[in-house]
Amino acid sequence: MRLELNKRTALALRAMQELCVREQRVPGPDLAEALETTRQYRPQIMNPLVKAKWVGSTPGPHGGYQLLTTLEAVSVIELVETMEGPTDNNTCVLSGDICPSERLCALHGAWQHARAALVYELGEMTLAEAWAASCG
Repeated sequence: MRLELNKRTALALRAMQELCVREQRVPGPDLAEALETTRQYRPQIMNPLVKAKWVGSTPGPHGGYQLLTTLEAVSVIELVETMEGPTDNNTCVLSGDICPSERLCALHGAWQHARAALVYELGEMTLAEAWAASCG
């Protein structure tokens, strides 16, 4: 069993941190370089952040991305769900299908409690705290 952020989510966290550090509009190509990703992949990372209104995007040769919020204002779970979708989709950990309510799998209760605890902890941690933890 692996519990980890997908690549897009990890890059989105790094993008938010990069924009915070730079404190100004960052051209798209420069941001892609800082994230060590391609210019083609950059929109897959940035578009959800723009849609969430955490990042502003200005098109054109003098455009780029800038942070519209603080890292303290966004929780890790908000970022995860923005990038990956809802964390609770009723998918069974054993079969990969939806757990039928009339016949729950053997791990359903334990997994539900573990998921709730994880979601709670990630909801309590801001992106600023996640960054500080990864830097210290």
